[in-house]
This record gives sequence, structure tokens and C-alpha cells, in this order.
Amino acid sequence: MAVTDEAIEKIKEMIVSGALRPGDRLPKESELAAELGLSRNSLREAVRALSLIRILDVRQGDGTYVTSLDPQLLLEALSFVVDFHRDDTVLEFLAVRRILEPAATAMAAVRISAEDLDVLEGKLDALGATPSVEELVASDLEFHRGIVQGSGNSVLCSLLDGLSGPTTRARVWRGLTQEDAVSRTLHEHRAILSALRDRDAEAARSWATVHVASVEQWLRSTL
Repeated sequence: MAVTDEAIEKIKEMIVSGALRPGDRLPKESELAAELGLSRNSLREAVRALSLIRILDVRQGDGTYVTSLDPQLLLEALSFVVDFHRDDTVLEFLAVRRILEPAATAMAAVRISAEDLDVLEGKLDALGATPSVEELVASDLEFHRGIVQGSGNSVLCSLLDGLSGPTTRARVWRGLTQEDAVSRTLHEHRAILSALRDRDAEAARSWATVHVASVEQWLRSTL
């Protein structure tokens, strides 16, 4: 194991064991290095790496702290990673979305508030029948984010937010090249919203599956 990897693992063990808790300040560099049997340089590299993935928060002039370790914060790194996809792997991201998003939509059918549904419907109404591709894609992202947030599961929300990067490109490309993409997307959004209004989890799951699968199916045939 590389020295820096060993240092990362030792800090991780302290957090997992509870020796360091969310919000705790790390001991001084010299003290922590001695305690863990590490060089100060390897400890410094480990802290830098862990700060990049939001495990640690380095505050200039104040010290280094363990972050809140909130799933949404930690999973922000996912969007950075998936942005480096290749064209052939975007299908794999869409396949993951097809598994997760219908489940989140079904959960939202039980949990999302009537007020949140009113907000989603108002935004669809404001979008109109002939939005530009850019407007549609932005609306699509906001629509699905609102539903997943309504599921009450912050981990699902963060995962799907992270997966939206490469799939957004696919949706833009689809909107530019497929004639009925705009009308189909709007129709599917209305159908999902109707199922949520009816508190019909299985109908909401089915429409969400159709919605994501249509993009995946189109992209598969195009590639």
C-alpha cells in the first residue's frame, strides 16, 4: 500500500471508529502524524485527498475539520467522476438511472406533498408547449430533482444528481435530433405528475421507467 493510501486509511479508521466525529477538529499535524506513525508529508497528502472528496474541510488559519459527512456532500464527487465518461459508457449511466429513478418516483408517490406537486405543475405550465431544447433540458432536470427530493431519501437524490451530468448531454443531443422529443418528454412529465397526484406508486414507477428508457433506447440505436 502506498504511503499516502496508508495515511488515508488510518484517518478513515479514526472517523469510522468514532475517534473523530462529524465537526471535530483534527489534532495538530505534528501530533496526529506521531499518533498514526506517519510522516508529516504523507499526512498532508492524505488530508489534501480527503478534502477533495469532502471528508475533511481545511480552513486556512483555523485547522482541519471532519465535515458533516452528509451523503449529499460526499456524493458531490460522483458528478465530477461521471463527467469523464466515454460515449459508450453513457448507456451504463442511463441504465443505472433506469433502475434508481423509477424507485425514487414510486417512493415520492407516497411521500411528496401536494404543495410540491403544485410547484412542479406550475413549472410545467410555465414551460409551455413549445420550449427550446435548452429550456426543456433545464426543466427536465428540475422536474426529476423535485420528484426525487419528494421521495425523502437524500442518498437517492444525491446519486441521481450525480448521474445527471452525462445523461444531460444525451438529452440535449436527443432534443436536437429527434423530432418528437419535446412533445414526448412533456407528455411523459404530465403522466408522471398525474400518477403522483393519484398516489399511484406503480403507475409513477412505470411512467418514470418509460421516460428514462426512451432516452436510453434512442441513444443505443444512435450509437
